[in-house]
Amino acid sequence: MKKEAIKKIVREKYGQIAKTGACCCGPAQSPSERMSSRAGCGCSPAPASKTISKRIGYSDKEMNAVPKGANLGLGCGNPIALASLRPGETVLDLGSGAGFDCFLAAKKVGNKGKVIGIDMTPEMLKKARSNAKKGNYNNVEFRKGEIENLPVADNSVDVIISNCVINLSPDKDKVFKDAFRVLKLGGRLMVSDIVLESPLPTTIKNSINAYVGCIAGASIKKDYLAGIKNAGFSDIKIADESAFSMDYSDAKTIIGDLRISKKAFEKAVKSVASIKVAAIKAKR
Repeated sequence: MKKEAIKKIVREKYGQIAKTGACCCGPAQSPSERMSSRAGCGCSPAPASKTISKRIGYSDKEMNAVPKGANLGLGCGNPIALASLRPGETVLDLGSGAGFDCFLAAKKVGNKGKVIGIDMTPEMLKKARSNAKKGNYNNVEFRKGEIENLPVADNSVDVIISNCVINLSPDKDKVFKDAFRVLKLGGRLMVSDIVLESPLPTTIKNSINAYVGCIAGASIKKDYLAGIKNAGFSDIKIADESAFSMDYSDAKTIIGDLRISKKAFEKAVKSVASIKVAAIKAKR
């Protein structure tokens, strides 16, 4: 599938989520009906979104600190926990959705700091801006753009965060190169994402629902890390790695006709993991 076609599908699916609260992997489901995962790629309406967010590393305090509707349960980790944000810093969130991580970052950088959220989905941007207004976040702004071509000046941000979004890009190498461009010297990259230990079966790889659900578009882990290194980053570290699990019957509901056996599916799922990666744009 061509890159622009992938972006169009992702934009449409996440636009639906912003408007209806539907799951990124299919119709909105109860916690017992959707995938069970330490890794996440959550996508459920409240209160399920809080259950998912707690599982992937967010505290009750963090979840209660943001406007209602900001947390859609779409992540696979908590990049804020890694970032060690400091007052006065400028933070950039790649794929900011309804603004959850941006609002958490805003509290840490304070009024002298700034948070910029980038999203390509108009419905998400509308929701995020509404949430910012409700929460009176004067140090947060949301810009429309693609994470491969950031509408951000060179060498202008201190920290880049992203939560289960880069896997959706059809050109991850370009994402990391543009992230490197906009970071200041000494700037930090802190991302949570889905990766693979080995290739997925073709039937899953080619599934649109599996792609939107953060699985089919995931890179092999070593290639993902190589993309970060090749962009120019140094001191690249996997800060945490979590297992991913999905029940076979749930997968058929979410993805559709798998056309593979339960045993083959379970083997494939074992190759999927959520990682938290930290890297630096070294000072020269």
